[in-house]
Amino acid sequence: MKKHFGYLIALAVFGLDRLSKWWIVEVLNLEKSGPIDLLPFLDLSLVWNRGISLGLFQMDGDVGRYVLIALTSAITLVVAWWLFRVHEKWVKIGLGLVLGGAVGNIWDRFEYGAVADFFHFFIGNWSFYTFNVADAAISVGVVLLLWDALLLSKKKNT
Repeated sequence: MKKHFGYLIALAVFGLDRLSKWWIVEVLNLEKSGPIDLLPFLDLSLVWNRGISLGLFQMDGDVGRYVLIALTSAITLVVAWWLFRVHEKWVKIGLGLVLGGAVGNIWDRFEYGAVADFFHFFIGNWSFYTFNVADAAISVGVVLLLWDALLLSKKKNT
């Protein structure tokens, strides 16, 4: 597998994330227009996340914003380094997804001061967290990494 394959995945995720956020924030202007119903269980609804995943540890103000940028940038550099060193296909794909998503969300913190989340899944009155393309890529990437660590690694060792 090509050495830069994971970085190409990261670049594709970053591009899709930026494009989707531009469309939601600038073109649809969901902040002013309000939610758009797409399906009985999905709408587009802009939420500014000033915390980390799932809205945890909300940080208001510039100090909190830059703390999160520094922390997530450090983690992102570790992921980029790890990606450079691995050779397994699924690990490269998983790390590429995580890296692209992380860079997309870091970009948001610089550009907007918070992360733009907009996919809102719900069932009746139960609401799932609102997320974006970057969050989805990070989640799928982590699942692939866990799959490799827990299942594929056992097959390699037997």
